[in-house]
Amino acid sequence: MVAVRHLDTSAIAWQRQGLIPGYAPELGQEAAQVGSGYAVDTTRDFVFPTYREMGVARAMGVDMVAYMSTHKATWHGGLYDPQESRLAPIQAVVGGSVLHAVGWAHGQTLAGTAGTNTAEATLGVAMTYFGDGASSQGDVHEAMNFAAVMKAPVVFFVQNNGWAISVPTERQVAGGSVAARGAGYGIPALRIDGNDVVAVVDATRSAFAHCRAGNGPVLIEAMTYRRGPHSTSDDPGRYRSLNEERDGAGEDPLERFRKRLLADGVADEAFFAEAIAAAKAEEEEIRAGIQSLGSRPGSEMFDLVFQESTPALQAQAANWREESEHV
Repeated sequence: MVAVRHLDTSAIAWQRQGLIPGYAPELGQEAAQVGSGYAVDTTRDFVFPTYREMGVARAMGVDMVAYMSTHKATWHGGLYDPQESRLAPIQAVVGGSVLHAVGWAHGQTLAGTAGTNTAEATLGVAMTYFGDGASSQGDVHEAMNFAAVMKAPVVFFVQNNGWAISVPTERQVAGGSVAARGAGYGIPALRIDGNDVVAVVDATRSAFAHCRAGNGPVLIEAMTYRRGPHSTSDDPGRYRSLNEERDGAGEDPLERFRKRLLADGVADEAFFAEAIAAAKAEEEEIRAGIQSLGSRPGSEMFDLVFQESTPALQAQAANWREESEHV
């Protein structure tokens, strides 16, 4: 969580310095992201993120230079391998990752043995992330309904950070609870404290076990708070005051976990000092890695368009390469 916090705040500085053109901060959501990502079995499960799940990627062991390269916006999907890492490419379409997750999860039931004695050992589970704002999208309704009808093994993980960009949850979620919608689809739902990392891990593991046993989807609403802007192009001062931000945010999830570790005798001050030092060193390595990436070859616009290149595309690529050699 400390590594994620440090990298997140550093990424904002990188955007201000021109290293990356844009970034969606997650300050205050570290427990929800690290806790849920920590519960993923990367040998069989698959995660479908939005544009804000850097903490999930870090918890899953994704190479962070490869992940953060996506934010350079010089090529699609970044440099990490989704199939190997089990993390799908970053999804900027609001609610779009939810549809992809349900499709993949339904494929698991078609190819697997859900509900049999061997299912728990083989069935992969999809986990998709979205916010309270995205929960109002029609795609999310369709995805939940289909998943419930087909008993697709998918965990719908909602990070309710209190704001749909500039609109508070109570103004765009009828009833004020995303978890309450689960009943309408016949989906079991959990509303948890998203700032308690231990509670998040426990809830996510329970949801995965439910899905893996062939019982269909689960909806988790993790109640947290977005302490910063929606993105580096957003000014939260336009729609909330600093007092509202302080009052609504509650206790910092990192400080909360720190107190628990100290109280339980699991860690001491030397441990926390080491964690901060390691986070700073990691951030410097990632920054250096991103700076060394350079520009992408223009040929990728031909190589990554179609699975099987068409004759017309092959001719365009040949002309482009020939002209490039003479520049």
